[in-house]
Amino acid sequence: MTARGSAASVVFKAACPECRGRFELTAGALRLAIGASDRTTFYSFTCPDCGTAVRKPAGERIVELLTGGGVRTLRLHSTV
Repeated sequence: MTARGSAASVVFKAACPECRGRFELTAGALRLAIGASDRTTFYSFTCPDCGTAVRKPAGERIVELLTGGGVRTLRLHSTV
């Protein structure tokens, strides 16, 4: 996952593990979920080529890129 463009027009390069398509997505096409652990922190999108729902882990750097690029973020809270 990489980002390029000005703050107003950021696009993210992504790939689909299902069809192996490579494409660019706007911030509106991505969702970021931040959980309490690495397992529960991920980003997701729908592949524009094959329609597959894709979910990939998001480490610190990915979280920084996505939040800085205006991707909508959901903070997951534990129920304990």
